[in-house]
Amino acid sequence: MSQLGARINTGQSLLNRGGIWPGLALALGLALCAQYLARVIGVDGLGFSRSPVSPILLAILGGLALRNLIALPNYLDDGIRFALNRLLKLGIILMGIRLSLVTIGDIGLEAIPVVIACILTALVVVNVVSRWLGLTPTLAALIAVGTSICGCTAIMAAAPVIRASRAEICYAVTCVALFGTVGMLAYPFLANWLFGDNPLAAGMLLGVGIHDTSQVVGAGLLYAQYFGSEAGLDAAVVTKLLRNLSIILVVPALGIIYARSAQRDDHERTSLHKTFPLFVVGFVLMSMLRTLGDSGDRAFGLVSQADWQFAVSGIQQISTLLLTIAMAAVGLSTNLRGIRGLGLQPAGVGLLAATVVGGAGILLISTLV
Repeated sequence: MSQLGARINTGQSLLNRGGIWPGLALALGLALCAQYLARVIGVDGLGFSRSPVSPILLAILGGLALRNLIALPNYLDDGIRFALNRLLKLGIILMGIRLSLVTIGDIGLEAIPVVIACILTALVVVNVVSRWLGLTPTLAALIAVGTSICGCTAIMAAAPVIRASRAEICYAVTCVALFGTVGMLAYPFLANWLFGDNPLAAGMLLGVGIHDTSQVVGAGLLYAQYFGSEAGLDAAVVTKLLRNLSIILVVPALGIIYARSAQRDDHERTSLHKTFPLFVVGFVLMSMLRTLGDSGDRAFGLVSQADWQFAVSGIQQISTLLLTIAMAAVGLSTNLRGIRGLGLQPAGVGLLAATVVGGAGILLISTLV
């Protein structure tokens, strides 16, 4: 028995030193199981040619179940964060191969007014309500940028600039994660109900109404898989990337406002390379590659269009797998018990912010698109 115990302890020690691999393997396993189950249930079981069961949804729900029903060991966290951050961004970059620059421009021109209006609405409403409820200005600012711009990324970028405390960061991140996850699962069906005949409008609602980039991508994939609209996914991603770009203006502005309100002249400056979402550049470069490859009888003058389209299809499949792994990581990183520690006021502000942004998005899209 002592030898067995020693071997178990040795195995646990090796896992603890495994870096990203244990958590990454768990997220990958969930993604592969989700794809397999979706095919078995939808194609083999129900007889559809294309499964109506979304592997993205199964991956998210599987991750949520494991995180909230089982005490997952801490050595999994590094790999889960790697999947949620690095693989998500790589998947988004590769997703750019789906769109030409012309398509991005067309979607962007429609989405820019909606994005700007929703961001301004969230910043103003959260600020006013937070003052009324007595929240600290820093916590209010974190909830506002997390809801209006790009979720946890905006929170982590703004936190050092306005000198938020760890407790405030945790409160804001929990709000964004919880309400964003609810939105990720609900908005695809709401968007189809409201704008089922207009994939551009439906995708724009996903892009402005949901908080974090990972959650928007997950909702877009759900929409595409359930309602057969790749155009809705494209619009969701482009709209969300436009929101992400606003971080390079909003975060430094918060630093200036905070420094003035606190009567300080030594506020921390935020450099461009720390706030600019570089994966947006990768997404555009992949779209540029698609645009160049599609022009002419031979892609880049080297390969036939048939071979080029085969390569494009392969890159899209890799992107989908990476994003499914990232969605499993979203579930694995979402602790539903965290709502207990929020308290009613911050949670209420987070819920109100999410509702206001979604409502403003619906109103603006109905009017402008």
